[in-house]
Amino acid sequence: MKKNVFTGAGVAVVTPMNEDFSINYEKLGELIDWQVESGIDAIIICGTTGESTTMTDDEHVECIRYAVAKTAGRVPVVAGAGSNDTSYAIWLSKEAKAAGADALLHVTPYYNKTSQHGLIRHFTDIADATDLPVILYNVPSRTSLNIQPQTYFELSKHPNIVATKEAGGNISEIAKTRSLCGDNLAFYSGNDDQIIPIMSLGGLGVISVLANVAPAYAHDVCSFYAKGRTAEAAELQLKMISLIDALFSDVNPIPVKTALGLMGKNVGPCRMPLVEMTETLHNALKEELQKHNLV
Repeated sequence: MKKNVFTGAGVAVVTPMNEDFSINYEKLGELIDWQVESGIDAIIICGTTGESTTMTDDEHVECIRYAVAKTAGRVPVVAGAGSNDTSYAIWLSKEAKAAGADALLHVTPYYNKTSQHGLIRHFTDIADATDLPVILYNVPSRTSLNIQPQTYFELSKHPNIVATKEAGGNISEIAKTRSLCGDNLAFYSGNDDQIIPIMSLGGLGVISVLANVAPAYAHDVCSFYAKGRTAEAAELQLKMISLIDALFSDVNPIPVKTALGLMGKNVGPCRMPLVEMTETLHNALKEELQKHNLV
């Protein structure tokens, strides 16, 4: 059985920006401290929510290095290192290891999306090039590419491929994949509204956007379920559905950075081409935050 990277709720943390769009490392440090103190189980740095696609190579590596230093071993740090260029993904994986990351998150190739056979080659080459645990990331809504159950099964045979962040939304496919892979592949929900369904199939928790604004909630949903307090976990899951919807009412991470700003945690703007929310969506998000006593 492979060793799990973490159990519970990992936060796909935003990357705070100054008004000139440079990275605000001081604010990032404040967010990491708050997350850990609030009970979060892992920090996922430089993912989609962290706007990694607009970072320079130096920024990407420095963010990982900073997160590792700031976290100081209190929880694992998972570094986003995915790319649609296999050789670049391998390079970034090696840089992430040198920066001290505990594990890697690798999204499926986007734009020049490959075949299922190509996915096996892509992820195998990456996993062969590192001894860090690799968490796959399946998010067809962004990449137009879905990891199929049989592909997961083949990938699960690799000793370094230990888990997946599953954001495909298809519970039937997840059930089939769990049946095929067994303990060779751990599952994290990549959708905040599917934490309980995926944990009910043996998932370990969530890699969460919601946790940016409500880390204790995200942690408790996972913790309660793992301890057999399933009714309480489900109640928390359902309580947050409308807030989760509001956090995805515009392109992620626009709403979650807006929400943090409304909460007094000024994380600055998103980098272009992501722009501000419309007034209507902004007001609806604020109402949801007020409903949950977050502002």
